[in-house]
This record gives sequence, C-alpha cells and structure tokens, in this order.
Amino acid sequence: MALMITDDCINCDVCEPECPNGAISQGEEIYVIDPDLCTECVGHFDEPQCQQVCPVDCIPLDPDRVESREQLMAKYELLVSDK
Repeated sequence: MALMITDDCINCDVCEPECPNGAISQGEEIYVIDPDLCTECVGHFDEPQCQQVCPVDCIPLDPDRVESREQLMAKYELLVSDK
C-alpha cells in the first residue's frame, strides 16, 4: 500500500525531508503523498520514515492503494533506475 496523509496533518514540515523518494509535497491545505512515488520506504529503510517522525500520527496506509511488498520493491527499482 502507499501511504496517505489525513486531515489531522498540522503542516509541521517534518515528513517531507524524510521521504527518500520525494513522494511528499505541500498540497493546497496539508501535505500530500504521491502514491506513484511512495514505496513505504521499501528499498531504503525497514519502516516508513514519515510515519516515524510524524508527531500526530496522521500517515496511515491508503486502503485504496493496496500493494504487496514485492510490488513496492518493483516500484522502488523503477524509481531508482530513472535517476
């Protein structure tokens, strides 16, 4: 699954720099996660870094973007091959 940021976001700015894929950006009102870039940090870290630093716990799994670990790894490999 990709991750998502809920309306509980307080725009504290700590998640964006932690994302190794550049999937997090400032949206119109709160930060947003681009599901095409989110690998839940698979390929980089053991756990999603944005979830680790979020002070309000507003970054759950996106139930509309179910992906297996293998799919996330394939997305990671595609993203790093484009660099």
